[in-house]
Amino acid sequence: MTNVHIRIINPNTTASMTAAIHQSALRQAAASTTITTTQPDAGPVSIESHFDEAISAVGVAEEVLKGEREGGIDAYVVACFGDPGLLAARELTRAPVIGIAEAAFHLATLVSTRFSIVTTLGRTGIIAEHLLEQYGFRHHCRRIRAAEIPVLDLEHHPDAAFTRIVEECCRARDEDGIGAIVLGCGGMANLTADISREVGLPVVEGVSAALKLAESLVSLGLHTSKHGDLDYPRPKSFTGKFAALSDLQLPTSR
Repeated sequence: MTNVHIRIINPNTTASMTAAIHQSALRQAAASTTITTTQPDAGPVSIESHFDEAISAVGVAEEVLKGEREGGIDAYVVACFGDPGLLAARELTRAPVIGIAEAAFHLATLVSTRFSIVTTLGRTGIIAEHLLEQYGFRHHCRRIRAAEIPVLDLEHHPDAAFTRIVEECCRARDEDGIGAIVLGCGGMANLTADISREVGLPVVEGVSAALKLAESLVSLGLHTSKHGDLDYPRPKSFTGKFAALSDLQLPTSR
C-alpha cells in the first residue's frame, strides 16, 4: 500500500480521549499509514444524548472542512459510536468517511452470525437501535447492553469501568446466544484486547474497524460518490454564527 493519511475525528472535546484514540489507532495502522487525530474547538466533553450528538455533528463537519483545506487526507474516521454528522461529512469530501458504529457492525457480521452491543449508558441504546435499523444490521444484533457508566469514567475511573464492561460482556456471552461483542463507545478503543481475553469471544471495537476499512477503501481507489445525495452541498448563504460557511469553496463538479 502506498502512503495513506487518515484523519480521525473525535467528535467530543476531551483532549485526553482524543489522545487515547490516537494511540489505539497507531497500534492498528499499517506501516504506510499516517494517523492524525483531531477534535472540535467547541462542543460537548462527552456524547451521551441526542442533544450532544446534534451539537457535535457541527464540529465533525468543521473538522472535515479543515482537513479539506489542509489537503492530503485520504480518508476520515468519525470516532463516536453514534456516528454523528456522518452523511453531512461525506457530502464535504471525496475521501471515504467511516463511522465507527457502521464499521464495527460490518466487521462483527464477518466473524459471527449474531452479536450484542455493550455500551456505556442505557439511555444511548436507542441511538444504537436507530443505527442498526439505518444500516440494515438489526437482525444481526441480539441485544444492546449498558454497563451504566458515564463516558468520562473510562478515563477518570478506568479500573472500575473496565470491570463493569467485562461483567456486562460476560452476561452477553452467557445469555444472548451470540458469537461476538461490539463495544459501543470510541473511548473503549484501548480496551479491546483485554476484554476479549477476559470474555473469550471476538470483540469488535469501532475505531480499529473503521481505520482498517478506511485503509482498504483507499487501497482500492474507492471514494465517496458525488452522484446523488452525497454530492457537495449547493452553495448558499448562512446567517448568524454560521455566516462564515457562506464562503465555502467546495468543488461543484463530479
